[in-house]
Amino acid sequence: MTGRALRVLVVDDEALARQVAVEYLGRCADIEVAGECANGYEAVRAVSEAMPDVLLLDVQMPKLSGFDVLELVGPGPAVIFATAHDEFALRAFEVHAVDYLLKPFSEARLHAALDRARERLAARAAQPAEALRAALRGVRIERVLVRDGGKVFVVPAEALEYAQAQDDYVLIHAQGRNLLKEQPISSLELQLDPSRFVRVHRSWILNLAYLDRVELEAKDRRVAVLRDGTRLPISRSGHQRLQEALGER
Repeated sequence: MTGRALRVLVVDDEALARQVAVEYLGRCADIEVAGECANGYEAVRAVSEAMPDVLLLDVQMPKLSGFDVLELVGPGPAVIFATAHDEFALRAFEVHAVDYLLKPFSEARLHAALDRARERLAARAAQPAEALRAALRGVRIERVLVRDGGKVFVVPAEALEYAQAQDDYVLIHAQGRNLLKEQPISSLELQLDPSRFVRVHRSWILNLAYLDRVELEAKDRRVAVLRDGTRLPISRSGHQRLQEALGER
């Protein structure tokens, strides 16, 4: 980061908060404002277009929270969270945020956070993708966020019929649509409610609500037949997990 201005994208649904942050940033000779965003959707698009070094990111915003934005943009900018509430502080540092500012914050406090961001970027010590995956373990989600170009799809968990591993991606099938999300299937499995979703095969996760029946195709080879006729392979260990899950229902 030495030798050029630090590019900061300001994301906040409150116009006054954005104005104050931009004024503070404008008085820093080594800072460039990469843009302003009034919501999470704008932020996801702006990160792709403006390629900022740092996100000054509000936590509580309509539709997409700051954490949702971070999940969608992936391992790119360093993140400084800003909020009027302190209950999100622990989660912010679990996803390796550079800093956590409580509003209203002073210009000096913002400068200190930016100094930390510059150090973090220079050292490349954050490893945000792995940190985010680690933070998500054990957190049961009620929706899956999928970014497709400039669009963001919000898939309710109950609408997710099945998921298929595709290298470092996972194919989400829901409501007649296939969506590709950059996330290992093992990470998605940890986020889904195990009483509703079962890893029936190393490459497949099944929503029990869409299961019609289990068929034996050959000796020790079974398939899950969904209500729409889709057939998913079941491994030996997957069949055991499926039996355990069905037995608990």
